[in-house]
Amino acid sequence: MTIKEVSEKYGLSKDTLRYYEKEGLIGPVAKGKNNQREYQEENLNQIEFIKCMRSINMPIAKLKTYMNLYAQGPSTLDSRKEILENQLDAINIQLDDLKKAKERLLKKIELYNQEKSKKSH
Repeated sequence: MTIKEVSEKYGLSKDTLRYYEKEGLIGPVAKGKNNQREYQEENLNQIEFIKCMRSINMPIAKLKTYMNLYAQGPSTLDSRKEILENQLDAINIQLDDLKKAKERLLKKIELYNQEKSKKSH
């Protein structure tokens, strides 16, 4: 796939894709005719993983560490697992915070609904 196709498929700018490549998060990306990038299946898998991790606010530095460990192979399994477990812990904290915020919003909305119904009587 070309950089344009990948950009459209994943909703990432070409600059973001180039940045991820420059930072070593994606790669190596083959070059075709006219020296254009040709993303392969493995690159697409990397992009999907990166996009998922960024959606849960994993910092680029931590993502870079993870990807470097991944490139080193099976001997780094425990280290990679620890990074993912730490990220899972962070997500669980975020989910708890979101749940509390949702409950508060629902209560506030219900109060407004009660006030509105009092005024209409």
